[in-house]
Amino acid sequence: MRVLVVGAGAIGGYFGGRLLQAGRDITFLVRPKRASELATAGLVIKSPNGDVTLKNPPTVQADKLTETFDVVLLSCKAFDLDDAIKSFAPAVGPNTAIIPLLNGMLHLSALDKKFGAEQVLGGLCAIAATLNDAREVVQLQPMQSLTFGERDGKMSDRVRAIAEVFSAVNGATASDHVMQDMWEKWVFLASLAASTSLMRTSVGNILAAPGGKDFLLGMLDECSAVATAEGYAPAGPFFERVKGMLTAAGSPMTASMFRDIKAGLPVEADHVIGDLVARADAAKIPVPKLRTAYTHLKAYELQRGK
Repeated sequence: MRVLVVGAGAIGGYFGGRLLQAGRDITFLVRPKRASELATAGLVIKSPNGDVTLKNPPTVQADKLTETFDVVLLSCKAFDLDDAIKSFAPAVGPNTAIIPLLNGMLHLSALDKKFGAEQVLGGLCAIAATLNDAREVVQLQPMQSLTFGERDGKMSDRVRAIAEVFSAVNGATASDHVMQDMWEKWVFLASLAASTSLMRTSVGNILAAPGGKDFLLGMLDECSAVATAEGYAPAGPFFERVKGMLTAAGSPMTASMFRDIKAGLPVEADHVIGDLVARADAAKIPVPKLRTAYTHLKAYELQRGK
């Protein structure tokens, strides 16, 4: 099975690199600068789960992409989605399965419109990883997961085949409820991103402030109410686990969105927060905290010139 990994940044580089390390047929779709870096230094992964340097990983650039692949693993940011679609479109044949690892749900509509819903699986990942100054992939914590599946919940032959290939990656699993999984991740991520971005600090510091716990749990309640209205109420164990993470005293946890704001980088305001606000409005659900966070993020985008 031939797999095209779109990008070789923190997420694509990590999961694609682990698949390549295990001998899977992996090609990275990268821009010229990243292709040069990989040709020179290799794909370097530094991780609590084991370091590896993969010399001369197979790469291709968009203008040279002529062959189709069995699987496209897509891990770009939402604001890069349109360009990413244009770049990997030639790799999508009639039997290609696309696994997007983006947050939220808006990307599904864009991918469905371009390629057809039958070719777009549900997908999500959980990993704390970044690129360091040397352009190495650094996994910050040992926890990792990669989940994918048919959006209708069926365990199809193609999902089973992909699961066999992806079994080389610790934490990679096929799901028969991937849409529920995606919604639950969205609820958690939006709660964390909205809270830490708005307050410009960690969960622990928010908790230590007057009214901080009520604020965090209120944000979680608002996001959960939207998911429930959409038919994906967060399950009991998930909700309790997330609540525990958002009420852990002294926690240094922040969202990548907050870290992007600190670095002056683009943020996924519309995809992660704005779409929840729009869905809340459609369902007539009051989300004052989430709405304030969205206004804050849009003001930040205007300040940086988007």
